[in-house]
Amino acid sequence: MNSESKKIKVVITDLDGTLLNPDHKVSPYTKSVFQELYNQKYLIIVATGRHHLDAMGIIDSLGIPVYLVSSNGARIHSPEKKELFAFDIASDVVKSALSVDIDPEITTVLFKENVWLTNRMSEKLNAFQADLVYHPELVDYSKLEDYEAIKIFFTHDNHEKLVALKDVILSKNSDVLHHAFSLPNCLEFMDKSVDKSVAIAKVLELENATFVEAISFGDGFNDLKMLSSTGKALIMGNAPQNLKNELPHIEVIETNREDGVAKYLTENVLGKVSVTI
Repeated sequence: MNSESKKIKVVITDLDGTLLNPDHKVSPYTKSVFQELYNQKYLIIVATGRHHLDAMGIIDSLGIPVYLVSSNGARIHSPEKKELFAFDIASDVVKSALSVDIDPEITTVLFKENVWLTNRMSEKLNAFQADLVYHPELVDYSKLEDYEAIKIFFTHDNHEKLVALKDVILSKNSDVLHHAFSLPNCLEFMDKSVDKSVAIAKVLELENATFVEAISFGDGFNDLKMLSSTGKALIMGNAPQNLKNELPHIEVIETNREDGVAKYLTENVLGKVSVTI
């Protein structure tokens, strides 16, 4: 066991592009490593942009109790799946964000508590769920009455279109909203007070732990503050180059396809503990 492992008590990880492989699943090897972490009494926090209903099935596949920070920090659930924190974007703020001129080719999604509202159905988005527990509902946003949402989400294959949309929305709402690109083709807006790092801080306080004692893994700009906050941070090899450029001091590890998170933890945190599949 090296010196790094002695001071680390908390393991924090993103899901898509990080803990999950390209098929959006936890590999058997990764599962075994996290079970060993739990057996050795590490505090484990999963922090994702996914909605909690969507993420909980993935968490269950780990086979261990963990804290879940979801919707980029708008929800926190305990290892017993009890909701500890919830914060939504006010209806009038969402309505203002959607009132700008939005290219009809851009898929627009509102994360609600039990369904996600969308202007167009997307097989690509549905593919992120192995079992469809968080259901889509097709809506006409011009006729919607209640716009309150956990998160606003836009997706399009043209990154520049999303950048332009981001600028227009923030020109009217920068005092109440902030954005993140979880992927180059995924633009997300949250309430100004919501961020993964803010929610993680709440969990750490509950557990009498600190960011200095934590190691974190991420691959997107919605992970930026989280990665910047922890005592040790790692960026996935598959992360966008501009994230790596933004955090040049942070080590880049193997990709999610190569079980980069689990391999790093085995070699640097768990030491030479034998991990079986």
